[in-house]
Amino acid sequence: MVSSARRHATSGGSAIALDKCRIQRALEDRQRYRYVSPRVREVDGGFLIDSPCCSRTVDPEGGYVDIAFLRHEPDTGGWWLYRKNHAIGEWECDSIHARLVDLLRLLCGDPLRRFWQ
Repeated sequence: MVSSARRHATSGGSAIALDKCRIQRALEDRQRYRYVSPRVREVDGGFLIDSPCCSRTVDPEGGYVDIAFLRHEPDTGGWWLYRKNHAIGEWECDSIHARLVDLLRLLCGDPLRRFWQ
């Protein structure tokens, strides 16, 4: 099997599309706020996951709110998972994972409610 880092470096768009599909599929099995449909968007440097407002405490207007930002580091093959600090409007690094599947397991389970607030 080709490593994630090598895949990204050699096949460009097809690897990115595959990762996006894997993220979308994993989100279908998340534990929290299953009644909303999150979006996965390719952005500069990674993937942004946002969702219709899960909590009026985050967005009283009920718009889309940022859930997570996923960044792949091609040099190491690792995945960085960021959560949004809505109080200050900034992304904070939550964790670093060797494999996308491990990152998705944490994001979809969200036992500490750091993402799906």
